[in-house]
Amino acid sequence: MSTEKKYKTFWAFYPYYLTEHQDVTSRTLHFIGTGIVIGLFITFLITLNWRYFVAIPLAGYGFAWFGHFFFEKNKPATFQYPLYSLGSDFVMFWHIITFQISDKMAAAKKEILG
Repeated sequence: MSTEKKYKTFWAFYPYYLTEHQDVTSRTLHFIGTGIVIGLFITFLITLNWRYFVAIPLAGYGFAWFGHFFFEKNKPATFQYPLYSLGSDFVMFWHIITFQISDKMAAAKKEILG
């Protein structure tokens, strides 16, 4: 198994990331997890209670990985591209709340899957 990374930039990685999230339930779980992460971070900033900060990876990864293992049935991109994957969670969250996700998914499928 090669450990060489194929994607050298975030924007080259993002279409691949989207193709790894084709199942709507998985995307919904990512969306929920990312929303909770944002809420936990804001709560941490307001209260300075470190328990909220510590809960961030549990909430984010918990929802996302559940989606991958039980709905996508693939390995999370976090394992090979941790920073690109983290950033992609937030970009996908933005694309969902701005109703761009369908167009972005279609473009990603065309680019990556042909």
